[in-house]
Amino acid sequence: MSRAEEAAEALGFPVSRETLGRLDSFSEALVSWSRRINLIAPNTCADVWSRHIIDSLQIVRYVPAGFPDRWCDIGSGGGLPGIVVAIVASERAPETTVLLVEADKRKSAFLKIISRELGLNTEVVTQRIETADDVKAGIVSARALAPMPELLGYCARHLAPGGACILAKGRNWRQELEAAQQSWHFECDRHDSIVDRDSVVLVLRNLRRLGSLT
Repeated sequence: MSRAEEAAEALGFPVSRETLGRLDSFSEALVSWSRRINLIAPNTCADVWSRHIIDSLQIVRYVPAGFPDRWCDIGSGGGLPGIVVAIVASERAPETTVLLVEADKRKSAFLKIISRELGLNTEVVTQRIETADDVKAGIVSARALAPMPELLGYCARHLAPGGACILAKGRNWRQELEAAQQSWHFECDRHDSIVDRDSVVLVLRNLRRLGSLT
């Protein structure tokens, strides 16, 4: 299967040559920069396309109702999935601004540089998630960031009313989900990962802390 076919399978729709080129450029930059700063694990550099790009693309597949005006990716790190989202949005929804919240200054610098080089509609917020101003995003995404009880607190801070969270979770997702239900109310759709059979993509709506009226 070609990269274009893999990307289309992950997204659920075909990708243009321009989008594929941007994804290739981003994957190359990830590997190059990771020699100097910790953007991705060294043992994943040889398989960056499937381990990181395709894994991030599948998140876009589960957007509940189209791209929002503001999408917030928290703990963006090397831009997974935030930069990948912004690359797809640049063609599908160019009016969407993808906010990338990343406290590490070196990673934040990478996000700014790659966004500029690829012509992406992003805003990089170089602050800790819990202290950054509420961005009121229609979608909040996160990948490999924190256990769900803690993660949902971050999401709720930056989520607009009626918005949704899209979270990539690993093999412990069931335990995390059960733990989160002790302190949070939400509706959850689960989608099996196409990259890792032990992982899932969770789409959460109507998120609120238990005991809260809103």
